[in-house]
Amino acid sequence: MTDALFLTSAEVDDLAEPADYVAVVRDAYRQIGEGAPAEPRTKLLNREPPGMFTTYAAVLPETGAMGGYSYSAGFGAEDAWFMTPLFDADSGEPLALLDGASMNPFKTGAAGAVAVDALARPDATEIAVIGSGAQARGQLATTATVREFEAVRVFSPTAEHREAFADEFDDRLDADVSPVASASDALAGADVVITATTASDPVIDDADVEPGTHVTAMGQYHPEKNELPPELVARATYVPDIRARATQDAGSFLAAVEAGLIDEDHVAADLGEVVAGEHPGRTSEEEVTVFDSGGTGIETVAAAHMLYERASEKGRGQTIDFAPASEALTGE
Repeated sequence: MTDALFLTSAEVDDLAEPADYVAVVRDAYRQIGEGAPAEPRTKLLNREPPGMFTTYAAVLPETGAMGGYSYSAGFGAEDAWFMTPLFDADSGEPLALLDGASMNPFKTGAAGAVAVDALARPDATEIAVIGSGAQARGQLATTATVREFEAVRVFSPTAEHREAFADEFDDRLDADVSPVASASDALAGADVVITATTASDPVIDDADVEPGTHVTAMGQYHPEKNELPPELVARATYVPDIRARATQDAGSFLAAVEAGLIDEDHVAADLGEVVAGEHPGRTSEEEVTVFDSGGTGIETVAAAHMLYERASEKGRGQTIDFAPASEALTGE
């Protein structure tokens, strides 16, 4: 038997700050850029009741951990559950099973922040946020740790949502955070743009994205989810989280291909290659860059391992037993 740790959401949700997530996720992408394995998500769609079951995984040998997410969304309960199995990358033994819901906006936001740090202009001071939900909060909280933003403008179609978001972050950040009435207003003068929506059609106009802007889009993990206009993808240096995902489920990339504006070779690099120094990323101040974040096991394993280590130090969690196959897989 091997002992593993079961950690509830309440046992991990106070263990790390946004900058902590960014640090471990940056190192994880470096490992991927240097050859560690990770695969895009496997997504199974159920017709009735409508729902989605998703898994994705990564191995981070230097971190000493591997695993990923298994999660369900929809179905009869119309909710979601995130299970995060974590294994030792040296021995292969199970380390932990985490309730991964509370870390989700921060680990996903950390991937976006790493991309902003790698691709946005060093002098970026204004950021536009399209969306006001949990993922938008996670993106802004983490991204604010890699640049000293002076102004944040948020647009969400529901006025009370964008106003509540702006009030929350105006208290949390040194920047001036304000709600605005349109996406165009949010993008006016923005150096960095974050789209964090569930939209099926573009939520920003290509004409509003000024030269030198970096765009992080994180609502594009389905071929029919398309937050960005095809023209923007076509003129940008396009960097996905995992290269193979671009042609699998990156909706805006696929829309640009379908429009005949690009071909599959338009992927400049994946984020790991940029972080590892295998690709220069931004090469001019006028260049537009796009990071397409669909969610991977890379940031999931990095964040889960950090939380597991910190929870272990504090004596949190419940021990559970796993039987190795040499003992249990007998066929008897």
